[in-house]
Amino acid sequence: MIRTVDLIERKRDGGALRDEEIYALIDAYTRGDVPDYQMSALLMTIYLKGFSGAELAAWTDAMLRSGEVLDLSSIPGVKVDKHSTGGVGDKISLPLAPLVAACGVPVPMVSGRGLGHTGGTLDKLESIPGFSTQQPVERFIELVATIGLGLIGQTAEIAPADKKLYALRDVTGTVPSIPLITSSIMSKKLAEGIDGLVLDVKVGSGAFMKTEADARALAEAMVGVGQRMGRRVVALLTNMDQPLGRAVGNALEVRESIDILKGCGPEDTTALTLGLAYTMLDMAAKPTTDVDKALSDGRGLAKFAEIIEAQGGDPRVIDDPNRLPTARYKRDFLAPRDGYISAIDAQGVGLAALVLGAGRATKEEDIDPAVGLMLHKRLGDKVKAGEPILTLEHNDRGVDDALHRLTAAYTLSDEAPPAAKPLFIDRIGG
Repeated sequence: MIRTVDLIERKRDGGALRDEEIYALIDAYTRGDVPDYQMSALLMTIYLKGFSGAELAAWTDAMLRSGEVLDLSSIPGVKVDKHSTGGVGDKISLPLAPLVAACGVPVPMVSGRGLGHTGGTLDKLESIPGFSTQQPVERFIELVATIGLGLIGQTAEIAPADKKLYALRDVTGTVPSIPLITSSIMSKKLAEGIDGLVLDVKVGSGAFMKTEADARALAEAMVGVGQRMGRRVVALLTNMDQPLGRAVGNALEVRESIDILKGCGPEDTTALTLGLAYTMLDMAAKPTTDVDKALSDGRGLAKFAEIIEAQGGDPRVIDDPNRLPTARYKRDFLAPRDGYISAIDAQGVGLAALVLGAGRATKEEDIDPAVGLMLHKRLGDKVKAGEPILTLEHNDRGVDDALHRLTAAYTLSDEAPPAAKPLFIDRIGG
């Protein structure tokens, strides 16, 4: 038997938790035998004191084993997934997963919903008429085995401790903790039964990690946990100082994802999709040139249509994106003067989309899949007074608030700014 208060006091005083204590604690909390007020106190001590590498690996493994760990060993090949730490306009999972699956690499992908200024993969997928992300575990495994791909949300069976702990962190000021973020992400991902994981760790104004130092620390923690648990994990640090691509909003981002798979997507989203795909194929010991072939010959696009139909969606959206939800109104956000776009607060852009209804401030809120923003100008572009910087696609909700946020998010200068930071900043892990 363990006394939770003893663990709280030891961690408060800078001591370490033993593996067996961590496993017993997480098991007891998942079963409801540890009260929230004690776990809240312990989470705050972890937030303040951190974890050693051994503690973090044990905490993550205990969360992973709080529920079902999927067994995909009967499916041939190296199973590889991707996770992004979240950004504005980050729709990359939608074109990436079918493109990689079309190259013969199974992709079991369990994703989340958007909260705050970042969009969620599940919300984007569910803007496709009929698409169901709520699939039982058995069906998920069947999809990966037969199609090479499954796109679902977290089930009650996968890492239930994480669901409870995340809800508690959200109301106790302990969300921005690298050990707790790491264990939350990695417990869910490794419970999928994957062999390898590619992490897209965002850096910049639209990311949760605003500085490269913080993003690097998170990436190193996640790679370290993966290595300790016998998985190959690679993290790419990527730039999020401006929204990705042209579209911010759920159905709008599905349209852009289709464009990427048709070979006519924006330069940055296409480059990021390919870069992550190359890394996933390399992890699976497949030729990276297969990615370019699957993009050019349409196999990636066909795989997207196949998984849409298999999960109850309307595959006709591939050829006719007008079948996706469409907003009733459009309004341009205009440049207030001549100049160059010298800075963009990408988080502010994301929040502007949120108040239109494209996102949610709480997990209980509904979203409007049709609304969002279409960007016409990027960092460093020259604009003239009255020229559209972007277009709001809306249903007569939150427009004035969105315009106010966009005015604050865009900075114009008289001189051309320095060149934007590169999309790919660094790679961690091998």
